[in-house]
Amino acid sequence: MEIVLKKSNITKLQVDAIVNAANKSLLGGGGVDGAIHRAAGAELLKECKTMNGCATGEAKVSKGYQLPAKFIIHTVGPIWNGGQQNESELLKNCYRNSIRLAENLQLKSIAFPNISTGVYAFPKQEAAQIAIETIKQEAKHLQSIRKIIFCVFDEENFQIYKQLI
Repeated sequence: MEIVLKKSNITKLQVDAIVNAANKSLLGGGGVDGAIHRAAGAELLKECKTMNGCATGEAKVSKGYQLPAKFIIHTVGPIWNGGQQNESELLKNCYRNSIRLAENLQLKSIAFPNISTGVYAFPKQEAAQIAIETIKQEAKHLQSIRKIIFCVFDEENFQIYKQLI
């Protein structure tokens, strides 16, 4: 099993699933969520309207539609409130539940964005440490997944992940 760091647009990756840092409604938003909805096309919004939203830390799956990825795993990251509202555990749950959902679907490859580090303001260094540690823990139990990509969009996150991987 291989863990890879890429500086890229997650909507362009040819993987079985990309993870969407969604909001609770699952109906699109800003940042990576908006980019994924735009790239996937109107069918994604139609499917998401049938999913009844998603709780923070949980994960749900949809088709990839016009994306190169077959599936989108939507997870809702925590909004940073100074670290006193269980944010770290909720962020761990995002990664844990997303990778387990991919494993249950017997997917071979998955790409993660930087969950909660945009408008949700989770500190980037801490978020990267949680992401990498959680995925490494989960990787010990994976059977089908062969490739995990941490896909970052900016140089700051690329450097943070590069130091931690």
